[in-house]
Amino acid sequence: MTTVVLDGLTKEYTPGVAAVADLRLAVEAGELLVLLGPSGCGKTTTLRLVAGLLRPTRGDLLFDGRSMLATPPEKRGAVMVFQQHTLFPFMSVGDNVAFGLRLKGLSRAEVQAGVAGALAAVQLAGFESRWPDQLSGGQRQRVALARALAVRPKVLLLDEPLSNLEPGLREEVREMIRRLQREAGITTLFVTHDQAEAVAVADRIALLIGGRLRQVGRPRSFYERPADAEVARFFGGVNFLPGVKEGSVVHTGIGPLEVAQAEWPDGRVLVTIRPEAIEIGDNGHNNLPARVRSYSYRGLLAHCSAGVNGAELHVVAPPFRPYREGEQIVLHLPRERICLLPPEETE
Repeated sequence: MTTVVLDGLTKEYTPGVAAVADLRLAVEAGELLVLLGPSGCGKTTTLRLVAGLLRPTRGDLLFDGRSMLATPPEKRGAVMVFQQHTLFPFMSVGDNVAFGLRLKGLSRAEVQAGVAGALAAVQLAGFESRWPDQLSGGQRQRVALARALAVRPKVLLLDEPLSNLEPGLREEVREMIRRLQREAGITTLFVTHDQAEAVAVADRIALLIGGRLRQVGRPRSFYERPADAEVARFFGGVNFLPGVKEGSVVHTGIGPLEVAQAEWPDGRVLVTIRPEAIEIGDNGHNNLPARVRSYSYRGLLAHCSAGVNGAELHVVAPPFRPYREGEQIVLHLPRERICLLPPEETE
């Protein structure tokens, strides 16, 4: 298994304008790390730098402590699976998967065994003689994955591998990728713009915004302890209240709120709490009278917005209890679910 270190990696397509800026990131051996962020944030550029398809403007890239900058792409041991499956249309499935094995100079028997094993791993055993245009989109993407896995890469690079698949198939292929990665123990970088997809597959997530690394951590940390308001909003945060912290209390426009982050410095802060963390009904502390502004039933859950002292809070409510517009309710904000963030400059 291989460790990957991005040491101040920077790529400028135009002088002075960085697509990726001073990226410092360590990927542990056998880890699946997701590079997450909106379109144009530098995710695919980063993947191409690791693969050797681009050369960085500054910085270094190390595999197991050894710089890869002078190593050509074909000798790095990093294999990339693109958003488009990029199968050779003039080759059968078996020949597509065998392509990299033949380049390594393996014997015919070794190639056949490698192809059979790779196709079995992606649940396409017996598909060797089929052609790419005879396969569904999901099958073609699985063949592309088999081709990558067959050569036993040191590092696997996946660039939005599920984006062209329909929802049900995306989940199936996603679970297969996660299973194969764990079984093989391959260090993997997985690019996506989809938060739910990132959370489902990642050991850790690295969030890029505007070419810069904003937060790295376990998936849960982005929901429970985002680094700032922009990170919280990217993960669906909608409830933000400026306030002033004094000890274990933050004074906000909707009233004083008890908080659990006593170690946070006193002074101006931004309070956020996720909609699913707010409870309807009083419960000991941080109970606020509110009036329902809107209610939307969505099957497994319901969305409710409520006015509280001139502010609006969004709540994920149980689906079995409908609320009427104008109805008086009480909102409970659990102090351990309240997250404190640095104040926004626009306040």
